Order: sequence, then structure tokens, then C-alpha cells
Amino acid sequence: MSEIEKGRVALVTGGSRGIGKGIALVLAKAGYDVALTYTSKKELALEVAEQIQKLGRRAAVIQGELTEEQTPQKVVDTCVKEMGRIDVLANNAGRTMFGHILKIDLATINTLINLNFKAYVLMLQAVAKHMVEAKIRGNIVNITSTRGQRAYLHDGVYGGLKAGLSRATQSFALDLAPYGIRVNCVAPGSIPHGDYNKDEKRKDAYEDFRQRIPLKRFGTGEDIGQAVAWLVSEQASYITGQTLNIDGGLILPGMPEIERGPAPKAWA
Repeated sequence: MSEIEKGRVALVTGGSRGIGKGIALVLAKAGYDVALTYTSKKELALEVAEQIQKLGRRAAVIQGELTEEQTPQKVVDTCVKEMGRIDVLANNAGRTMFGHILKIDLATINTLINLNFKAYVLMLQAVAKHMVEAKIRGNIVNITSTRGQRAYLHDGVYGGLKAGLSRATQSFALDLAPYGIRVNCVAPGSIPHGDYNKDEKRKDAYEDFRQRIPLKRFGTGEDIGQAVAWLVSEQASYITGQTLNIDGGLILPGMPEIERGPAPKAWA
């Protein structure tokens, strides 16, 4: 049996930065070879791949625009060709976009539906078919959001799709349980991208928000990665169809979010 056949392989979509990067690096530390997808910034993906290789694991970088319906299957085919198999899918690639229901445009709605829901389902389907055919008792983790559980201003489409994905995951878990494939969700809370302390225009708003999180800090990509790594481990082998919140207690008190711009004019 070759090393490719022996090694465990994780596929992380949107693995070049932010939460995806955190997941990819934690899984590499846990012993997985990692394939990661990116849309346009290849240099960032290559930097993450180099970090994975320094951890002694194999890495592959796969370009793909996941809003295109044929891309998920192409990504899976490429990953299997380059890495030999897929044991874990971290379904992470997505966009955070908001809009008041009276103002949100069709392009934004379609982007959110195509990337934050349809692409997740098609990627999960393609990976699950591979696992079933290869008789791999694998794991799939969908990255959702605590916005799927608590309503905020201007996130009806984004949060609604995240809620739908969490509910869909329960059915996918039932579909795939006979094959020994577990399907779960990790729901992050507030995970700023980059160094928010350098954003002088919004620094005060960030600090106010941070103080209202019960654990008094923002989450990190590594926090989400640790949750994913645990869910796909043997320690969590009796868990499927569940959503694990990683949010520092953010939604426990039903904390209202900071207003996004001026409030719309209400009825007189």
C-alpha cells in the first residue's frame, strides 16, 4: 500500500485565509495531508500550503470558482487524483454579505444562494459519492454561522441560508449514516479577518463589540479549526447531524448587534 493510500486527507474549501486557513493548519497538525481551494489569490493559498509542508504533511492547492455548478465535482476529482483519497471535507468557502430587505439586490441574493448553499450541497454530494465508492467512513463538516440561530439586522438572506444549511445537514447525516459517514456543522460567532486593531475607522466599534462577547474576545481561525479537528476525530465518533457553536457565548444573551449604518425610516 502506498503512502498516498495510507495517509488521511482533508479537503478544505476556501482554505487560503481566515477560518479556512485556520482549519487547514490545525488539521495538518492533527496528521492530515491537506488540499485547499482558492478562488483568485493563489499566492495566499501557496503560503498556507508551504506552512502545511513545514509541518511534515503533503499539501495541494486547487483553484475553483465554487459558484459555478461544475466546479465542486472538478475540485473533488482533482483532489483524489493528486492526494489519492478524501477522508474529511471542511465545507468552508463562502461570503458574508448583508442587505436590508428593501434594498438588497438580486446579484447579492444569487451570490449568497449559489456560494453559501448550493456550492456546499454540491461539494458535499461529490465528496460523499467518493467516500461511498471508496468505502471510506469519512467526515464532512459544514461551516455555518450562529447567525443561522439568532436574527440580526440586514442578514435575512445570509443568516437564513446558514439556518437552512444546518437543517439540511441533519438530513444529509441521516442519508449517509448507513455508510459510516458523519456530517456535522460548526457555527462560528465573530471571527474578524486580519488584524482588526489596525482598522482605525472601526477600531472603537470592534472594541465595543468585543466587550459584549461573554468571553471578552473575538474568535480565531484556529478556534474553528480545533472544533473541526475534534468533530472528525474518534473522540466524536458518536456525533452526527449536530451543530457546534464556537462563539464565546455570543448568542447566549441574545445580544443585539451594532447598527449597520443609519436605520431605515419606519412607518409614520
